[in-house]
Amino acid sequence: MAKKIQKKVRLQIPAGKATPAPPTGPALGQAGIAIGDFVNKFNEETKDMGGEKVSVIISVYEDRSYDFVVKTPLASALIKKAAGVDKGSGKNLVKKAGKITKDQLKQIAEQKMKDLNANDIEAASKIIAGTARSMGIEVK
Repeated sequence: MAKKIQKKVRLQIPAGKATPAPPTGPALGQAGIAIGDFVNKFNEETKDMGGEKVSVIISVYEDRSYDFVVKTPLASALIKKAAGVDKGSGKNLVKKAGKITKDQLKQIAEQKMKDLNANDIEAASKIIAGTARSMGIEVK
């Protein structure tokens, strides 16, 4: 018989750099997860991702056991890295924060493909282009 999920916790944590400090520790503590155990498992699984922020979805079961799924790095972080900027524009229509090429856009879309709701790379590229546009990053 399958275990019953009691709670789902969604966090954004730098890969390989999770600590029991806020916001990770309190979120895990409220869910009844052994914080040190999760931090060690997460850091071990994500040590090869280079410290980029990743989304993690933790399923907590009634017996306080848990499973977690690590997603690909955030699209906004990948776009900022490709554009070479620290942050997006606060006023995306008026002020542009940077530029990326269509090749860079396609590479990001290929990397994010498994987490996106898209059937092909063109649709994934449009999703990533929309994220870039909302950040004030031009696609040339």
